[in-house]
Amino acid sequence: MVIYLRAIIQNLSAMKKILLLSFILTPFIGISQNGTLTIEKIMQDPKWIGASPSSPFWSVNSDTLFFDWNPENAPSDSMYFITLKNHQPQKATPLQKRSILNPRSVTFNENRTAMVFGMSGDIFYKTLKPEKVIRITQTADFETNPKFSFNEKKIVYQRDQNLYAWDIATGQTTQLVNFASQKAGPGGFSRESSMTKEEKWLKNEQLHYMQVLKERKAKADMRKAYNDQFKEEELRKLFTGDKRLMGLNISPDGGNISYSLFEAPKDGKNTIVPDYVTESGYTTDIPGRKKVGEPQGSTSFYVYDRTRDSLTEIKTDGLEGVRDIPDFYKDYPKEYEVLKKKNEPKEVSFGFNNPWSPDGKYLLIDIRSQDHKDRWLMVWDAAKQQLSQADHQHDEAWLGGPGYFNSLGWIDGHTLYYQSEKTGYSHIYLFDVDNKQTKQLTSGNYEVLSADLSPDKKYFYITTNEVEPAQNQYYRLRITDSKQERVTTMTGGNDVTVSPDGKNIAFLYSYTNKPWELYLQKNEAGTKAEQITNKAASAEWKSYPWRDPEVITFEARDGAKVHARVYKPSNPKPGMPAVVFVHGAGYLQNAHKWWSSYFREYMFHNMLADNGYYVIDADYRASAGYGRDWRTAIYRYMGGKDLTDNVDAANYLVKTYGVDPKRIGIYGGSYGGFITLMAMFTTPDVFAAGAGLRSVSEWANYNHGYTSNILNEPFTDSIAYHRSSPIYFVEGLKGHLLMCHGLVDENVHAQDIIKVTQRLIELKKENWELALFPVEDHGFVEPTSWMDEYKRIFKLFETVLKK
Repeated sequence: MVIYLRAIIQNLSAMKKILLLSFILTPFIGISQNGTLTIEKIMQDPKWIGASPSSPFWSVNSDTLFFDWNPENAPSDSMYFITLKNHQPQKATPLQKRSILNPRSVTFNENRTAMVFGMSGDIFYKTLKPEKVIRITQTADFETNPKFSFNEKKIVYQRDQNLYAWDIATGQTTQLVNFASQKAGPGGFSRESSMTKEEKWLKNEQLHYMQVLKERKAKADMRKAYNDQFKEEELRKLFTGDKRLMGLNISPDGGNISYSLFEAPKDGKNTIVPDYVTESGYTTDIPGRKKVGEPQGSTSFYVYDRTRDSLTEIKTDGLEGVRDIPDFYKDYPKEYEVLKKKNEPKEVSFGFNNPWSPDGKYLLIDIRSQDHKDRWLMVWDAAKQQLSQADHQHDEAWLGGPGYFNSLGWIDGHTLYYQSEKTGYSHIYLFDVDNKQTKQLTSGNYEVLSADLSPDKKYFYITTNEVEPAQNQYYRLRITDSKQERVTTMTGGNDVTVSPDGKNIAFLYSYTNKPWELYLQKNEAGTKAEQITNKAASAEWKSYPWRDPEVITFEARDGAKVHARVYKPSNPKPGMPAVVFVHGAGYLQNAHKWWSSYFREYMFHNMLADNGYYVIDADYRASAGYGRDWRTAIYRYMGGKDLTDNVDAANYLVKTYGVDPKRIGIYGGSYGGFITLMAMFTTPDVFAAGAGLRSVSEWANYNHGYTSNILNEPFTDSIAYHRSSPIYFVEGLKGHLLMCHGLVDENVHAQDIIKVTQRLIELKKENWELALFPVEDHGFVEPTSWMDEYKRIFKLFETVLKK
């Protein structure tokens, strides 16, 4: 049952309310007849579309390709496989599933003659020639993260908070480090070493004049000295205190151990999400996230030199730019002056993929400021115990872009790689630790969307949008001379998985109106791709002539070129209505030439076009795929250029196709719902109707990781929050507004739209509706919910835009 509120019926009699409610909830669109699209048809369980494969991965020896696929419409997904000798998909048996090793869970030695992996909480070592498997552990404990160390003579793995080494030659296991939670100094060794001067003085004073304490201590010392003659040397304890151990890592030579300690914030309040429809019949509270601006905790980073038995904390207060004050504080002069006088360093955090060089001489440490504006790639010289800078990235908005979080590592003992937007687009860079030289490996006004180092470290396997923003293509990039060779060629999206030996690729390919299918190809330019699956589109789905919407560009008011999809009606003529669709997520792309994650909306847009609407779907400012300036154009003002791009999209339809400017609607979910609210409240003369789905209405309610990137924090940048939140502009509503929200939305809480509802009531606004969906989270699951929601959207547009 959907809870339904409508402002315009507040003063009607009870009987009139019931009759009106019954009319509204009656299905507006009938069952498909003669190939006509209906809401029931397009919003049913997506299985009717067909069966697309997903999540392909290769066997460790590169001869078998596994993938998830469900062509039989089983209750749950199934796993299939092909071999290089037999390309006919076969269903994996339960036994095969349990025995499959994913290459991502396997670590090879340098010459790839042996590997180590974890399975069911234990550690295994396997040699390839001869093929032999040795089970290293068989315990009730959970062992993880196995890797070769000690110059590949030992296997090191983690159990609880400690590291252990298994000697390949002798089979002997030794403990390498001994972490303990007893209170101690920061990352320190013992309680004794962390005693204050006062504590040490008091202890010595008691022993000086208390004879009984002095005698007891003397006896204890004698017993200890005698017992120590027969005691094996004990591992020195590294104390964590009440902090959480993270990122535990050992160098390939076994000489150093790096780790970080996270101190959780002492304060902070979590949200709750009430769940009304439960098996128990009682309302239950779902524990939720914290809101933006809540304390984030702090991390400290350490390197323990096992040979020297020395512990070093990596200090960050001297980093380049670490004391710089963000520019936005200039809008708050008093606070700016206070910060200048304090001259305090920024809070930082440490990335957890901190890798050691292959020879163990250097450690690459990824350090990021908690205000998201600085990143330092620092190199720790283990022998000299010195820290030096490889790269400093700074952005007055916030750092990000493709590869920012996961493209980082070593090519050899002195060359590291990373991705950066320093030229305005995300590209690959190399840094030579010995000569301190930086080399840009890729360049141009396009994005390197992903970059993986080949096993032999001679190539990068990269996916870019160099051809055009609307396509993803895969290349091999030779490191020595930066030569690129394009391997995939079909227009659209190509999601590539390379075999461990680098000889073949499997890839999921799709086009705008063709769902994903699986292909196989040699990992070489000029080779032909072979289609493996052909069940992505059912006969029923293919019976309709799905549109291939044109990807166009139009000029925004500031001269920027905005990419968009345009759906045209079957009988185009001047004076027709139009709908602007706003994709969600903010940093996401939808004006492209591959199968959209918004496939329901894609079908709905076809239906709208069939019913006489133009539809435009723009990659507004902050959408993915267009570089740094596009990504950060909404800094401190969400609902600024991202909104005007959508307004300009509506104007484009008017100027280009003669759309009636008085009959334009707008809709979208999540971030698209936010834009819809901002459009209806701040540009009310542009859109006659709008449907905001799971909309953010007040950014101070949202999470920290996403929101603080763009708007800083509410208490440091209130200007940004006030001009970016629809809740402050509700009085501007003129047109007809539909709001839909899941009551158990753990992402954008229903609180957001309920607060807007209260403002609409207080302001005595009319022509608005609220539909709450009691069992739905942020992404709807139930087909009946999708149907109900889109019937409402379609009825809104038909009623208002076709007057």
